[in-house]
Order: sequence, then C-alpha cells, then structure tokens
Amino acid sequence: MTAGRVVTAAVVDEMLNLDDHVAAVADAAAGATVAFSGMVRDHDGGRSVRALEYHGHPTSGRIVAEVAAEIAARPGVIAVAVTHRVGLLEIGDLAVVAAVSSAHRGTAFLACGDLIDEVKKRIPIWKRQIFVDGTDEWVGSA
Repeated sequence: MTAGRVVTAAVVDEMLNLDDHVAAVADAAAGATVAFSGMVRDHDGGRSVRALEYHGHPTSGRIVAEVAAEIAARPGVIAVAVTHRVGLLEIGDLAVVAAVSSAHRGTAFLACGDLIDEVKKRIPIWKRQIFVDGTDEWVGSA
C-alpha cells in the first residue's frame, strides 16, 4: 500500500476554510473523511475572552508539515490537510483546521485526532488571550 499524501500543511495569517480542506482530501478511494475545526471561544478559565493573538516561530510551517507527513504515512490514510492561523483572531474565527481521508472511518477518526493533538503539542506558536476587561495573558504554546 502506498503512503497517503499531504495536500496542505501550513501556517498562515489569513482566514481559514474547513470546506477547502475537506475538498482537498477528497479521493475516489476514500470511504471516510474526518474534519476538525478549532475556533476562538468567548471564555477561558472562567474569564470572558474578547480575542486571541497567535505568534508563530519561523519554523512553525515546517513543524506542521512534518506532523502532516507522519500522519499521511500511516497505513490506510489517503490524504491529509492541516492549517494553523496566526495573527489577531476574533471570537468564532477558525484557529486551526484539518481533514483526513481514508478508506475506513476508524482510521480517519484516529488520524485526524492524532494530527490535531500532535500539531498542538509540537508547533512553536504562542497565544495571547485578550480578555473583555482589557487585561491579557500569554499562554505557552497553541
């Protein structure tokens, strides 16, 4: 069996579109596509959030590509697409989107979950939370 392909693996400073990622991993051999979107919520730790600001290290794109390639190399994975956003994001904006296709749903669910977990664990991106009361807080990595 051939390894899956990475169709998108990026860090960008523009709006994200989950539908584009789902379309990118479409394949006639796929019986399942699992997609994930992580969006900016209006609260954290009991505090009201107004916005988030993500700052990425110059190696962020390379790390996302490495993680995507590792997931694409798994048996049964057909295609992988993942993008993380940097810059100022408002409530409801998408911060990270991903899609994985495979012949079977179990493989796609596991791969997409692992893709997001590994990107969040390894990507050198820092998050600044801006609260409604005007204060802010830096949170380690995304």
